[in-house]
Amino acid sequence: MERLIVHGGYIVNLLQIEIFVKVVDMGNFTRAREILAMTQSGINHNIASLESELGITLLNRGRNGISLTDSGERIIKHMRNILSEAESIKQETASILGIQNGKINIGSFSSFSSKVLPTILSRFRGEFKGIEINFYEGSYDQITRWVEDGKVDIGFTSLSNSLDHLETIPILRDRLVLTLPIHHHLAINGQVKVEDLQGEAFIMPKLGCEVSVMKFLKEQEVSPNVQFNVEDNQTIIAMVREGLGITIMPELALPYNLQGSIVKPLLPEPSREISIITRSKKQSLPAVKAFIKTTMDCMKDLQL
Repeated sequence: MERLIVHGGYIVNLLQIEIFVKVVDMGNFTRAREILAMTQSGINHNIASLESELGITLLNRGRNGISLTDSGERIIKHMRNILSEAESIKQETASILGIQNGKINIGSFSSFSSKVLPTILSRFRGEFKGIEINFYEGSYDQITRWVEDGKVDIGFTSLSNSLDHLETIPILRDRLVLTLPIHHHLAINGQVKVEDLQGEAFIMPKLGCEVSVMKFLKEQEVSPNVQFNVEDNQTIIAMVREGLGITIMPELALPYNLQGSIVKPLLPEPSREISIITRSKKQSLPAVKAFIKTTMDCMKDLQL
């Protein structure tokens, strides 16, 4: 049976909206076709019908892939809201009937994804086997934007500024530590004073945590000699091991094997705060609320 939304004279198939949003999220028709298990012609037909019913062009189609038109940019947030409301009705109905099902979209950054999120997902899956989880990994800014746009229901991120329009739930304080080659002259210290970093060859991490690192160094009036700005954590550790510089990294970002390098606490001790962000916990889907509770329980048990 077709699911229809009737509003202001428009008759829009909900499936068409789901297909359109999935194509936008995947960035191309091929990947969306694989996930939706549909033919290319089926996807094209549904999106063309959606554009025809609305009377506007939603997508630019070209050799380099697809992109949203100006109209599409304005419409997609509303379409995500429609899908969210439809999912909310589905989950509330399931809750009334005592059935555990639904869908959650989660955004996270790499170090949290690898060190903490698997434990949360495992516990949640053990209790809520019928809930589908979609996972997206990106930078702090991307995760915030995904929550704002409704692409994800929950984001795990570290915020440099407060976001009044989003609900923020702090869950973890992650220490920033000094990482240096084992033969570095500062390696003999039990704890390194931040002023000792003045002028030292330094590798600046990127993908968001550089905001916390640079803020800390600025507050302490310390200016290391930045040699490289690097995104990949494994690359940073390899460069430190080869003596190309020292770095300050979050503990969660450190690999389990630090062969050739050593970690030292700093004085004073900096940290970053990791939080859950969502548009509204109170108005969240039942599955989202359950996931937040599972996360909080895991944080207590892990004592991170």
